[in-house]
Amino acid sequence: MNPSLQRLIVTGSIMLATIMQALDSTIANVALPHMQGTFSATQEQISWVLTSYIVAAAVFTPTTGFLASRFGRRNLLAAAVIGFTIASMLCGAATTIEEIVLFRLLQGMFGAALVPLSQAILLDTYPPEQHGSAMAVWGMGVMVGPILGPALGGWLTDAYNWRWVFYINVPFGLLALAGIFAASSESEGDRSRRFDWMGFAWLGIAIASLQIMLDRGQVEDWFSSTEIIIEAGVAALAFYLFIVHSMTTKNPFITPRLFKDRNLVVGLVLITMVGVILFATMALLPPYLETLMGYPVVTTGLVLAPRGLGTMIAMFIVGRIVNRIDIRLIMGFGFLLTIYSLWEMSTFNLYISTTMIVTTGIIQGFGLGFIFVPLTTATFATLSPELRTEGTSLYSLMRNIGSSVGISITQSLISRYTQVNHEILSRNVSELNPLLRPGQAPPGWDVGTMQGLALAEGEVTRQAASIAYLNDFKLMMYMTILALPLLLLLRVNKTGASQGGQPAAAHLD
Repeated sequence: MNPSLQRLIVTGSIMLATIMQALDSTIANVALPHMQGTFSATQEQISWVLTSYIVAAAVFTPTTGFLASRFGRRNLLAAAVIGFTIASMLCGAATTIEEIVLFRLLQGMFGAALVPLSQAILLDTYPPEQHGSAMAVWGMGVMVGPILGPALGGWLTDAYNWRWVFYINVPFGLLALAGIFAASSESEGDRSRRFDWMGFAWLGIAIASLQIMLDRGQVEDWFSSTEIIIEAGVAALAFYLFIVHSMTTKNPFITPRLFKDRNLVVGLVLITMVGVILFATMALLPPYLETLMGYPVVTTGLVLAPRGLGTMIAMFIVGRIVNRIDIRLIMGFGFLLTIYSLWEMSTFNLYISTTMIVTTGIIQGFGLGFIFVPLTTATFATLSPELRTEGTSLYSLMRNIGSSVGISITQSLISRYTQVNHEILSRNVSELNPLLRPGQAPPGWDVGTMQGLALAEGEVTRQAASIAYLNDFKLMMYMTILALPLLLLLRVNKTGASQGGQPAAAHLD
């Protein structure tokens, strides 16, 4: 097969697998109320549809490096695509809440390897001077997928039913699988490498406990709950035992040499921050628009979709300039755009125009596009090729943990800020307030009557929640500002682009 055609097929099949997994991180969220009705499930039961997927994906992501070296990357990628596609079909056909939670668990297990494998394969498929362009293509799937997920999920649920949120993965999976087998041959894996079961067990317990704690913390009122205290304690103890075991065993689960690469370490910190900003914002905006501003679900998806357009345009531009301009300047520009968009969002009110929401979304998407591609390129530029698959699995894991931390913290703060703001605002709801006297108050707002008091209470709660959301946007802005100095720690070569290694042939081995 012609090398250029082979590379094109590899890229296409990799992108299909990446988009399939990235979409599933958010596409099911909007369908949860419909699933809850179908299964007659409680709010706590239906939340496990999301939790099971998140926990399984997080626990099995670090195993990608070992499995790829043991069985070969093409075999692992093909198995992951097949397993993910079958699990998606089973999710769509589920008839009970227990079935769909189990099938989502399987979906997360098989999907865990898709993103880190696709990233490592593309980095090896293209020579170093084309890594920026390759990561731009890969980044479109990873970042645009979660952004477009709610819009696509809302449309499928509204036009058909929630089961199509999962069935949509089937054609993606079949096309990706065909491309994987058509594009390359497979080499033998290293059968002599031993799996560190103890290290995997401790790390898996730590990650699972942390993810469950973050997912259920707000529901259980955090550390006032015995469950959350136990989960936090188990996570801390398991992580401590994992570190001790890794420092004393001959073949640790995660290769210690990874953390000697400064670019990788800085990249892991920065991608965690990007995970917080991207996914927390995407988790905050839909309820803000739907619950507080009264937007229908489909309209919310359409309003948020242009954010993905901004990301795609930025990634296309970055792919052309990443080897010509200092990579830190490109990321700095992206961070500044993100800071500006978050500052604009912190000035929102409940009567803001749709145009303003769309504009800030495009700016933020544009900024994240300028961050993601050069950050991914720089993170792996100085890492040895034999450690690349293991490094990409850690990269994906930290992005996922960042998103979980961001969503949990922002949701918790919304609840607390709403209570505080409600108390402050409600002090002014009194017959002594001149603005609430007859003739001055809004229609129906006669606080001397139960009906008028109820109307005033509803609006106070709505405004208090709005301020809480704006406080969260401002918090994320400050976090983005704090991340800026870390760019100075990244190593670049004399031309300003990130340092790289030797070219590699196009393959999936």
